[in-house]
This record gives sequence, C-alpha cells and structure tokens, in this order.
Amino acid sequence: MVDTIRIPASTRSDFGKGYARRIRANDQIPAVVYGHGEPPQHVVIPGHTTMLAVRHSNAVLELDIEGESQLVMVKDIQRHATRPEILHVDLLAVRRGERVEVEIPVHVHGEVEPNAVHNVEENTLTVEADALNVPEDVNINLDGHGVGDHVYAADVRLPEGVVMVSDPELLVINVSAPQAQDLGEEAGEETAAAPEGDVVPENEA
Repeated sequence: MVDTIRIPASTRSDFGKGYARRIRANDQIPAVVYGHGEPPQHVVIPGHTTMLAVRHSNAVLELDIEGESQLVMVKDIQRHATRPEILHVDLLAVRRGERVEVEIPVHVHGEVEPNAVHNVEENTLTVEADALNVPEDVNINLDGHGVGDHVYAADVRLPEGVVMVSDPELLVINVSAPQAQDLGEEAGEETAAAPEGDVVPENEA
C-alpha cells in the first residue's frame, strides 16, 4: 500500500507562465487541489520533496496548508518534455475511509513454460479501494502457464477490500507460441545471387 507523506504547502493567488517559472526556479511546484464539490484551491508545494513523494502512482499526500491539514491523492503530473522537472500537479481531495477509483500498473513475475511466450495486453487496471490503502500495483504470477493460457481481469487476485472495476472479461495476459522466423532460405538466396551483376571475382580482376 502507498504511504501517506506529509508536505508543507502555501496558497497562491498569482498565476501566469512567468509566475510559474519563478516558483519552479525556487524549487517549488504549482499545484491545484479539487474535489468534494469545493472550488479549486491553488497551492505551492516543495519541489524535491514532491518529486520523491510521487514516484509511486496514486500517491497520497497530507498537505499542511498554512496550518490546515488536507489529504490529497496525486491524479495528474505535468512533466517537462526533456528535463527531469515537474511543471504542475493535480491533486484530488480525499477523506479517511473514502473509496476511490484508480488505475494501478500491472506487474508480471514468474516464467511461462519453455515453449511459450507471454504478452501483456493491459498495462494498468482500474480498481476501487480505500483512498489510504490503494495497492501500488497488480502482481500476476505466470509460473506454469503454457501456450493457449489467458489471464483476464476476473482472474487477478486483489488485496482484501480492493474491488476490480475493469471489465472482468478484459484480456490482461496472453500466452502463446513464439512466432517462427525462417530467414535461412532467403538469406541463402541472397548470398548465391551476390556474385551476379557487376561483381568481378578476385581471380579475374
């Protein structure tokens, strides 16, 4: 499960690209908190601390907004195209005990049978969970799976209290035979044809 991380924050009333650049130059990140039918709240959060906190998807933060505590879940991160820099963060206000729908990544471990290969058809699945107990990922064990086996959303085991929202018939993992690649004959034909044309054998040069 994702840990809750406490982060100081301050409200902001200035906007615009120039102001945002000044914020980021001071190792801070502009963010907005929304949800529960309340007007969006624009805040500034520390850059380095936030970058560490949002390494996991659906991270939950406890913002200390000038003395007032607010639980939020990271919903969207706008990153710089070429630099390891966060430009803006969207935060969803949550409450203790509240259930939320989130997308979590699919992680595969184990080995399929020697004559088979697997393909991950879905990299994320949507689940419903307590906002403070969202799994970091979905783990699927492929040990013993062979050609023709499939793993659907309904087959995925989830922690207690977590409910699958994705279509139960959604194909997540497909196990099949390796695709044959017979290039030997073509390669042989190309090799045999190589001396033709303008190529002169060395003993005739």
